[in-house]
Order: sequence, then structure tokens, then C-alpha cells
Amino acid sequence: MAAKKTAKKATKRKTARKPATSAKRKAGLLARVLTWPIGIVDHFTRAWHPFNRWFARLFAWIGLFCCWIFLAMATFYGLRAQAYDLDKVTEMPARSIVYANDGVTEIGTVHGDNRLLLEVGQISPWFIKALVAREDARFYEHLGIDPRGLLRAVKNFVQDGKKEGASTITMQLSDNSFTYDGKSVDGKLLELALALRIENKFSKDQILQHYMNRIFWGHSIQGIESASRTYFEKPATKLSLSESALLAGIIRGPNTFSPFVNFDAAKQQRDVTLGRMVHYEFISQEEADQAKREELKIRPNGRRILHDSYAMDAIRRDLDKILERHNIEMGGLHITTTIDPELQKAAELSVEKRLKAVEQRSGYSHQTRAQFARNLGHTRSAPKYIQGAVVCLENKSGAVRAIVGGRNADESKFNRALLSKRQVGSIFKPFVYMAAFDKGLQPGAWVRDSRIRPGEIKGAQRSWSPANSDQTYQNMMTVTEALARSRNTASVRIGDYAGIKNVLETARKVGFNQKIPDTPATYLGAFEASPQQVAQAYSAFPNGGKIYRPFIISRITDTNGKVVYPGSGSISYSAAKAGSAWSVSNTLQQVT
Repeated sequence: MAAKKTAKKATKRKTARKPATSAKRKAGLLARVLTWPIGIVDHFTRAWHPFNRWFARLFAWIGLFCCWIFLAMATFYGLRAQAYDLDKVTEMPARSIVYANDGVTEIGTVHGDNRLLLEVGQISPWFIKALVAREDARFYEHLGIDPRGLLRAVKNFVQDGKKEGASTITMQLSDNSFTYDGKSVDGKLLELALALRIENKFSKDQILQHYMNRIFWGHSIQGIESASRTYFEKPATKLSLSESALLAGIIRGPNTFSPFVNFDAAKQQRDVTLGRMVHYEFISQEEADQAKREELKIRPNGRRILHDSYAMDAIRRDLDKILERHNIEMGGLHITTTIDPELQKAAELSVEKRLKAVEQRSGYSHQTRAQFARNLGHTRSAPKYIQGAVVCLENKSGAVRAIVGGRNADESKFNRALLSKRQVGSIFKPFVYMAAFDKGLQPGAWVRDSRIRPGEIKGAQRSWSPANSDQTYQNMMTVTEALARSRNTASVRIGDYAGIKNVLETARKVGFNQKIPDTPATYLGAFEASPQQVAQAYSAFPNGGKIYRPFIISRITDTNGKVVYPGSGSISYSAAKAGSAWSVSNTLQQVT
């Protein structure tokens, strides 16, 4: 019995030790897997002197430890890099180009950054070579990280304490595309992981394309096309070797080396770039020497300031209503407007010419624009010189062909064509007559032109008695003659015949949507309106009583040609009977 009990206890002890033995075996196997390089070192150094063998094992352990650290960091930063959306690399807020009514003539840019997006094939090959030579000579050889560049940067930092950039073009694209601290060690390691992802997703040409469209060139300029147009007034596809080398040379210090700021420094950077291009055999020495002799034609001072315009202000206001917030922020759109550039220029010149003539009259005592311009550098006050506005609409569509909101949009941002309200006065009389014609009055009918008698006009105070502008009165005249000669007393009687409610309804239909007083003084235009409202309202007469809603945007497409906004087209409605509108239009022709 005792023997059996002893055997059972021994069996139990063996059974209890099995799990522990199995765990130890697994741990030992894992240790051998993780330290197999040490076993190899031991195998090849077993015949060495013990001291040398100890040092070999020490260096092997140090190397193995570094490998573990490297693998851990690679895994950590690789996983962090996965959290970044690589589609952001291709998303670049760009300027939206605004075209005139011909769809070809550029009249301005809006939204986004000051950049115009291009594909690699639309950029001068000279610039691509200059960029690679200056920024990343082994760009086509590495996979996003240049080991030789990294080792050189580390060596220079250890030896001389000199911080030297080792970023490849791919790494710079990552830095320009994503938000992280690219100056810190953590940020740099993350940048390496992101560069590998970018290289894995995009081709070399695509990486170059995205990078060239993102480069900052100073003065709020971003992208090669904007830089080329701003500095040399030509598209990027036409850049010469000398111009390309200059642009590539100033990237590292765009504000310091800008040819607008320091032309000699910019030329020096061009020469350095040409030297690197020769060194890497992108060009010959003869080509470099010829490029150095080329005269660089930088945009002159007088054309470096981008002037605003009232037409662009009106366009921006409509775009804010039409576009989604995403489209506005990203830009890159092609916007075709209704503006006729020749008519727009003629309108601007006409306003300036007429108002300047007023300022030159004898005894003119107010501020002139010339006086304001002389003091512009010494004052920030708003101009007080005389202003004007023009709105030119196409009657049969409502298209805005020209719009002028003042004499200079840089000196005064207030767009008087859209925002200023002035009393319309006699301009409103034709609508009073049109309301009366709608009610049945005939143009050949007779109306008194005598003084208004107390109590004669419904809704007026007994003392109200408006006078004619020439202070004369006639007994009777035709309705047509009363309108053609803009007679106040006759017009008030015409309005009284139509009725204030009918007159106000006609005013609303033609576009005067503001609150208008329901008093007889309204018959003489005793309310305020903007020039655009008046232009829209007057289109009713040549259109047979039909009003077309004014519009300035006719079509919007994205960079791929996809239609973002097809245009509203001509939207019209009837504001009066065709015969009534024709009668007023015929009478207004007699005025001249």
C-alpha cells in the first residue's frame, strides 16, 4: 500500500511539472529565435581567445539590440503613418480662374491659394531637371528615403554640429501635405514612414507633379505655374533653362532670394543650380554658360501689384451664393462670366473721364482724385472725391455685360453699383405711367399740368403741392408729352389715377423689393434704390413688360472639365402688359 501511494505521489509531481516544463521550452525557443545571431557569432568565434570572443559577443548583442529597436520603431511609425489619408497629397487649394463671356479671356482669379495646377507634361523639362538637381539628385533611384543623404547629414552634424537637410522630394511633399512637427525627431521619423507610403502609392512623375504644384515661392505664390506667371509673365511650359534654374534655386529661401527683393542673390542661386545640373550631367557646361549669359526679364515694378475691380467683387458675391463651401475652399475651378471685357473697360474709362471733367470745372471746391492720390502715402482715410457707378445689362437675357462700382476698387472697396442707395426721383416716373397704362389710360389722353389743389390727390396732405422743375404750369397736355417732359404735377395726377397700390405692385414686379412709402410722394420717386435695381427695372420697357433676372455667372467647371454649375440661364417673368411697356418705351424715345 505504501509503495502504491508513493508511486501515485510521484506521478502527480510529474504531472504538475509538465505545464511549467512546456512554458520553459516555449520561452527558450523564443529566446533562441530572437537571439539566433548570437548563436552564429558563438559558432564562428569558439576557437578565438576568450577576451576577443567576449568582445565579439558584446558587439553582437549591441547590434541585435539596435535591430530590435529599429523594428519596434518601424512598426510604431508605420502604424502611425497608416492613419494619414494619402488622398490629401492630391488635394491642393488652387486659384479659380475667372473668364470673360468668351470663355478664353482671363479677367481675374478667386478663392484658394495663389496657385494654378498643372500636370508634369505642362511644365518645362528644364525646370524638372533643375529641381531634381537642386533638391534631390537621386530622386529617381531611391524609394522615398535617400540613405546616403541621411548618413551625410548625420556625419556633418556629429563632426561640425552643422544641421543639414536630408529630405528627399518625397519627404518634402509629405511635409507640405500633412500636419505634424517636421522639425522634431518624432516628426522626422513619421515623415520617413509617410514618404515610403507615398512612394508606394504614386509614381515618380505623380510625386513630382504634386510637389511642383505645392512649392512655396514667396509673396503668397504657390505652385510652379503661379511662380512662372508672377516672376516671368509666362506659363511654366515656356520657361528657359536660365529661368528654370533661378526658380529652382530660390526654393530654399523664397523670400530672401526672391528676384523682386534681391535680384543679384536670385541670380547667384541660379548659378549654383546650373553648377549642380552640370555636376549631375543633366546639362553640359556649354549650356550652363549660355544660360548664365541669358538676360532675365523679371516682371517690372509697375505690374507687380494685382489690382482689384468692381466686376470681380460682383462675381465673388455671386459665387458665394452659388458654390458649396468645399468648392470655395479648394478652388481650381474655371468660371465663365457674362462680362464683356471691351465694354467693361469702356465703362470704367467713361466714368473716370466724366468725373474728372467735373473736378476740373472752375470753382470746384471738393477733394479731387488727384489730390487723394498725392496724399495716399500719408493717410489711410477713405476717399472723399466724387464717385459714379455703371450697370450694363443685356435686355433680352439679364446678363451683366459691365459693372462699375466707383473710380478705383483699390482706393475704395465699396461697390456702389450694387450697394449704394440713392433717391431715384424722376427715374421712377415711367413706372407710374406703365401702371396707369395697365389700368387703361391711353398715351394720347389729356392730363392737367396745373398746380395741385388742396385735397385733389388721395392720401396727400392738403398742403402738399409739388412744383414743376421749371416753375411753370400748363392747363392741359397729352400723357405722352407729360412723361417726355417729366412734368411733376401731371405725373402726380397720373399716379393718382393708377392708385398707390397698383404703382407699388408695379415697382415690386420690376425689382424694387425694398420698402417703399405708400404716399403720393412715391409718384415722384421719393425712395432709394441701387443702380443695379434701376438697370433691371428699365429692361422691362424694351422687353415688352418682361423682366429678366440679372446674372453674372454663366458656367463653372472643375479642372477635369466636369460641370459644377451649368448656369441659371435666362429667368424671366411678366411685370406689366406688353402694350403698356411699349407705350412707355416709345415715349422715352421721344425724349431724345
